[in-house]
Amino acid sequence: MAHRLGYTFTDPGVLQEALTHRSWCADYPHTRSNERLEFFGDAVLALAVTDFIYAAYPNMAEGQLATLRAEVVRAESLVELAKEMDLGSALRLGRGEEASGGRHKASILADAMEAVIGAVYVDTSWEQTVGLVQGWLSGRIAKAAQSPGVRDYKTRLQEYCARQGQLAPKYSLSEKGPDHAKQFMAVVRLDGQERGRGKGTSKKRAEQAAAASAWESLSPPTIANFRRN
Repeated sequence: MAHRLGYTFTDPGVLQEALTHRSWCADYPHTRSNERLEFFGDAVLALAVTDFIYAAYPNMAEGQLATLRAEVVRAESLVELAKEMDLGSALRLGRGEEASGGRHKASILADAMEAVIGAVYVDTSWEQTVGLVQGWLSGRIAKAAQSPGVRDYKTRLQEYCARQGQLAPKYSLSEKGPDHAKQFMAVVRLDGQERGRGKGTSKKRAEQAAAASAWESLSPPTIANFRRN
C-alpha cells in the first residue's frame, strides 16, 4: 500500500484503521472503524486543496475558487483516486459487505480515501500531508480549473435559476437506516415544482444527485442556451 500512496506510515496501525470499514467492526467488536479519520480527512482535504488553488490561481474570484474546490473534493473524484491506488483491495470489510461487493462501492471508496488523508495527517506533519495530497490531485485541479463547476450540478442549477429570474432551487431531505449505515434522500423543486430526486450517504451527496437529476430533466435547447451564455 505504501508504494501506491507514495508514503510509508511511521505507525502502520493508523493506516489499518483508515482502511477499516464499520462492517468489519460489527464482526470484530474490539476494533475501530475509519469513521473518525474520515471526518478528519474531509477537513484536511478541503484545506489542502484550498491552499493549493488560492496560490495557483491568484486571479480567480472567490466564487470560482469555491466551485473549483467543490469539483476537486467531490465524492466522484475521491472514488477515481481510490481506484487508481487500488484502495479497495486493501480494505477491511465485514463478511456481509464483502459478499455484496463492498470493495467496489463508491461510497465506501470515497470515505476510505478521506480516512487515508486523515491518517497521513495524524502520522506526519501538515507540510508533508499537504504536499502529498496536492501531488495526488494536482492533475485533477488543473483539469477542473479549465472549466470550474462543470460537474457541480447544484451550482449550475442555482445559476440557471438566477438567469431565468426564478427563486433558488429548494431542497428537502429525508433519511432512513441506522446511524452506522444512514441513507439520505433529497428532492429539489424549481418554482415549487419537483424536478429531481437523488440519494447518497451524506446530505451533500444526496442534494448533488437530486440537482443532477433536475439538470438532466431540463430540455436540451434550454441547457445549450445556458452553456452558450
